[in-house]
Amino acid sequence: MSSLSDNLLIIKNPDINQVMVKRSVTVKPSTTLLEARDVLFRHKIRRLVVLNEKEKPVGIITEKDIARSIYNLGTRSIKSVKVGDFMSKNLITVTKDSTIYDCAKLMRRHRISSVIVINKDGTLAGLVTKTDLVSVFLTKSTVPLKVASIMTKNVITAAPGDSLLLIESLLINHRISRVVIQRNRRPVGIITYRDFMPAKIPHWIAEFADPKELEEYRRRSVPEFSANQLNYLLPFKAVDIMAPNPITVDVNDDVGLAAMLMIRNNISGLPVARKGLLVGIITKSDIVKAIAEK
Repeated sequence: MSSLSDNLLIIKNPDINQVMVKRSVTVKPSTTLLEARDVLFRHKIRRLVVLNEKEKPVGIITEKDIARSIYNLGTRSIKSVKVGDFMSKNLITVTKDSTIYDCAKLMRRHRISSVIVINKDGTLAGLVTKTDLVSVFLTKSTVPLKVASIMTKNVITAAPGDSLLLIESLLINHRISRVVIQRNRRPVGIITYRDFMPAKIPHWIAEFADPKELEEYRRRSVPEFSANQLNYLLPFKAVDIMAPNPITVDVNDDVGLAAMLMIRNNISGLPVARKGLLVGIITKSDIVKAIAEK
């Protein structure tokens, strides 16, 4: 009986230069957390490399970092918080002669979503993300693979009526990126860190408010609703901000289909169903793990 690593992902071309993002969006340590959040939204990305005055990487900040920083601010004003205060400083880097397999193994070992590529002089050369590796899998892998063989079976779930405080605590305490909202074992929604970053419009507000008021609501930064950074969550339930009717895959679908759906819809995870009932979740991390086990 062959193991996963015996027949899994043989990548036709493992050179990272084919997927490395060379024009990474960067910020300085002195950038405020709110400014960093706005840059993420404007460029529709999930992480920013932090450069010092010599253009060398000194940190990285992600959507998760921003959400966690808001969670831990207490009564401190977010306007005074700098990227340098909350960025991840323990950088995982590779050089341009590294391979896709090297990147996948580092992402898996350190539980990260990207690795920084540096030049010989220590300056930034680019960035390789999980999305880049999933794209490589979709176009360059040589072995078909079923969703059931790599999906995560232990899914953290909540109900539509659960408090957003509970949802946020599940994300942070379980160190996960998404919570599946289920009703009668059927996936009906999904909530990620990104849903906590903008002032997302609860459906019951959106149905009745004036369009101009909604736009103003969207522009407000989440922590500005109250001196207590978490008070704004108290009235809201999972159903208010979840993405409804999540895209799902079946346990017997090919991983290639899951990869294509993730990339096409700019999402990082899909609930896995059997006859409509939730049985697992497949994420970009699962695909990266499969590449790393080559």
